[in-house]
Amino acid sequence: MKSIHIVALSLFLLTSCAQGQSKDYAPAKLPAPKAGEAVATFAGGCFWALEEGMNQLKGVHDVVSGYAGGNVKNPTYEQVGTDKTGHAESVQVYYDPKVITYSQLLDAFFAGHDPTQLNRQGPDVGRDYRSMAFYRTPAEKSEIEAAIKRVNDSKHYSGKVVTEVAPFTAFYPAENYHQNYFALHPDQPYIRNVSLPKVEKLRKAMAGHLKNNTGLTMN
Repeated sequence: MKSIHIVALSLFLLTSCAQGQSKDYAPAKLPAPKAGEAVATFAGGCFWALEEGMNQLKGVHDVVSGYAGGNVKNPTYEQVGTDKTGHAESVQVYYDPKVITYSQLLDAFFAGHDPTQLNRQGPDVGRDYRSMAFYRTPAEKSEIEAAIKRVNDSKHYSGKVVTEVAPFTAFYPAENYHQNYFALHPDQPYIRNVSLPKVEKLRKAMAGHLKNNTGLTMN
């Protein structure tokens, strides 16, 4: 992923998180919702961590990494990285609302990244890493606004939430090599040092809603 040098992290660590990997450039297939499934779309920095975190929640059936929020159809990863498409790295979540609610997904979303960072997440800088929550109904918009108020009122972060609240228009699946990247590359330095802390933070906040307690852990 795009990154800047942070003193606390080595230059090696912050090398493009997709660099040097064997790439299947074909876009992933976007599943149609099954009977009884609902769909939610969020953007919160590098999609690898958010995809993994959401996948660990009970009631979540599938999570697809992709791009949303922009005005270019079927963008590539390289195009999104130029900051000229308007898209942000995003995830689309397919879930059972009888098991996990949209409000609970919002809790996981706000726990899995820092929603007070504007147009960046940690070492990843640019509008393609901005925080966004997309609503499909007026009720979802109200729930997003309520969740933002909860986060601000909690004083958990020193700053105010800057998450964009936007109507859902389109979601474009990312290339196949981005899908399930966290699970498939557990020893990759970016995964260990940048993605994993985000996933652990989400897991801690959603401890009562996890499918299991297996997977990577921080040393």
